[in-house]
Amino acid sequence: MKNYLVKRSIKSLSEDDRPREKLLSKGIATLSNAELLAILISSGSAGKNALDLAIELLQSCDNSLTQLGKKKVIELTKHKGIGEAKATTIVAALELSKRSMSEDSKSRTQINSSQDAFLLIKSHLYNLQVEEFWVAYLDRSNKLISLKALSKGGLHGTVVDVRVILKNALDLLACSIILYHNHPSGNLKPSTNDDKITIQIRDAGKLVDILILDHLIVSNNNFYSYADEARL
Repeated sequence: MKNYLVKRSIKSLSEDDRPREKLLSKGIATLSNAELLAILISSGSAGKNALDLAIELLQSCDNSLTQLGKKKVIELTKHKGIGEAKATTIVAALELSKRSMSEDSKSRTQINSSQDAFLLIKSHLYNLQVEEFWVAYLDRSNKLISLKALSKGGLHGTVVDVRVILKNALDLLACSIILYHNHPSGNLKPSTNDDKITIQIRDAGKLVDILILDHLIVSNNNFYSYADEARL
């Protein structure tokens, strides 16, 4: 006897349980992550509706949108029922979310605290799987002149050229700078090398009257501040 998969369509759910209808009648804030993802997936397959596929996809990422945001199209298509079209839609939507955070950060042009400094860089270092080193160049009023990516590295480090940092500062007529790098592992504890490069840049900056306001080690939602810890 053959076994047949019976596909449970979204339309078979009550109107209150259908993601699109729920969004229209109750507002987008009432939808779960799975329901929002189901709208992106749009249609089901292989005996599962879009909501079933969304739940399954989230479960494979420990129900973490952060982990889902790290997935590439080819990784998403390994899930049965998620083809290239659905995968690209999901990746595009998550990238739009990241760019939205970037737009928010650009409006914070004056840096008055380590939290301001973190919000400025957060979207640039979000969800990265390798280390990157960035520098914010500020004027005398701590207003942003430029935010530059200095280098990209591997999982455990990146090369930092002190001369390039200070040359950029002098070219931009910056009075102070903020250093940034991320730890892909999420561990915010500074390494011996982190301490060493911070001291090198601080001491070199003094020679040309460039103040190092802070050095932030960043994860997706938190940071370590050398200034807050009185280590500058």
